[in-house]
Amino acid sequence: MLVPCLMLVLSLTGCADTRYYWQSVAGHVQLMLATRPVENWLADPADLAALQQRLKRVRSMRRFAVTELHLPDNASYHRYADLQRRHAVWNVVAAPELSLTLKTWCFPVAGCVGYRGYFAEADAQAQAQDLRAQGLDVSVYGVPAYSTLGWMNWLGGDPLLNTFIFYPEGEVARLLFHELSHQVLYVPGDTVFNESFATAVERLGGALWLAQQASPEARQAYADFDARRQQFRALARNTRDWLAEIYREDNPMAPDPSAKNAMKSKAMQDFRAAYAELKANWGGYSGYDAWVAQANNAAFGAQAAYDALVPGFEALFEREGRHWPAFYDAVRRLAKLSKEERARYLKQLAEEQHGLPRFACNDTTLSH
Repeated sequence: MLVPCLMLVLSLTGCADTRYYWQSVAGHVQLMLATRPVENWLADPADLAALQQRLKRVRSMRRFAVTELHLPDNASYHRYADLQRRHAVWNVVAAPELSLTLKTWCFPVAGCVGYRGYFAEADAQAQAQDLRAQGLDVSVYGVPAYSTLGWMNWLGGDPLLNTFIFYPEGEVARLLFHELSHQVLYVPGDTVFNESFATAVERLGGALWLAQQASPEARQAYADFDARRQQFRALARNTRDWLAEIYREDNPMAPDPSAKNAMKSKAMQDFRAAYAELKANWGGYSGYDAWVAQANNAAFGAQAAYDALVPGFEALFEREGRHWPAFYDAVRRLAKLSKEERARYLKQLAEEQHGLPRFACNDTTLSH
């Protein structure tokens, strides 16, 4: 989720959606008022030993992000806040009954995105109810952190939060690297490109942190955590691909909406049955229960935004010699292309992997 700059919101006071923008600004201001510099928390005499230990570790991650990953060295993630809640914000996503294409909303700075974020869960649920009344599949999910794209660094930057500080060490590192990468590059109106880029940075950077900085215990704990996630994502990806096939207009097995809905229902039953088998193999780990309970077109469509182009970005990183500045420069050149050209090029990279041409559409912006 992205929070627009206060001045941009003030310029929109005539819009019908002013209330939404104001909750965004007010929520961010309240969050920032709750923050204190990490050094203050470390000096606090209260019984905060576990938090202080984790803050020291995250401070090392922040330095690593700059020195090893060449991510921005600025005010972000040098302050901490305990929000007294499980999530920083709640996102609402929606999609048609027979499509995985997300409904979009357009904002200043962020452009058009496939979600709408709220600082209060009640507001998110109210929006979800309105969308369901329109016949859409809707999903509401909590988000542990968000980016202001560096716009708020002059006010202290994006903070560390209780909503993620005690995640497994590797996951905290990945989340930190993900959000910082949005400050490297953000293309308005292309959620899949932006989130896939950030996810690639988090995966590559997170693996490097674990290999170079983490203890054997931390690496093993994260390996167990990530193994479950990869198995779940593979299951969700397979289901998403099958749903996309069902929804094809020329699908001979489902020529009309009634047949498509019947196949959709069967696909969702199969998905939940397969998840139950996974969960049994995990010894009853229930971390994905909430997602599975409300899984629908909107939930699957939102997940696609975070991983659809990741293989292409990872291949690009390899092509650039695993050199972070060169990788970022290549991504910036990609950003100058059209949305369709960017996606096509990254998919081509993912498929070919080695010995790739620069770009096949008479475009010279990618050549060095």
